Amino acid sequence: MLKKRLIFTLLYSSGLFMLSRNFRLQAVGNLDWLQRNYDFSRISNYIDELVVLDVTREKRNLDEFCEVLKSITLDNFVPITAGGGVKDVDSARKLLRSGADKIMINSAIFNNSNLAKVLSEEFGQQCVVGSIDLKRSRSGEFQVWSEDGGKLNDVPARELLKRVLKESVGEIYLNSMDRDGTGQGLDLEILELLPERVSKPIILAGGAGNSSHLMVGLEDSRVDAVATANLFNFIGEGLKEARQELVSGGIVLPMWDLEFRTMHEKSRPHSLGSHE
Repeated sequence: MLKKRLIFTLLYSSGLFMLSRNFRLQAVGNLDWLQRNYDFSRISNYIDELVVLDVTREKRNLDEFCEVLKSITLDNFVPITAGGGVKDVDSARKLLRSGADKIMINSAIFNNSNLAKVLSEEFGQQCVVGSIDLKRSRSGEFQVWSEDGGKLNDVPARELLKRVLKESVGEIYLNSMDRDGTGQGLDLEILELLPERVSKPIILAGGAGNSSHLMVGLEDSRVDAVATANLFNFIGEGLKEARQELVSGGIVLPMWDLEFRTMHEKSRPHSLGSHE
């Protein structure tokens, strides 16, 4: 049986980490606050991947974000996906050299249809994650938004998902804007937009506020991973307890050798010299 994944997402904006509710941001603390409340040398034992997104609404500072990313990776030895404003190979390479293992693209999927292919040719398809933000219209139909939830795309959601699945991305991150930050549970109806057969891993995000929400998502055969960005619901021992409950409930997650991971926490390469 294929193993599922538990993913934790951090949202960063102009020096601060954020809570998001329906894509409205609220600052909660800087890097020092994050390190005090989330000991990643310990938390990384209870998640399978970490996503770090720069959601700055004004002009982004890529170099500043890269420095923050480097700090997060110091005591963290799970795979990291980084994104936010990736527009070309150079910006992607900077993130990878700062500790990321994969790159997430969102608005670029619509603004630069060739970027996913270029990134996949440069770094490998498994390195590229396509992110899709979905929101229901007044009539209940799903619509796709980009530009940090500020721009509606005219292409129907089902058609756009088919298109993205054909692109050179390794996996798809589906995020519900309606459930974002609400803690009301994942919106499984999003999965009805997918074709009958999907060969790429699907990550479902938006709405997970406790272990039961994570369980429901991971029990669905169409879902390969669930992601939560809920900082406060999983503070302290929250991620550890959630993982234990998932495993006890029969979810097949990777079983890590904690001693091995501690010994090799710095073994993951942080540069891409072969592409220089």
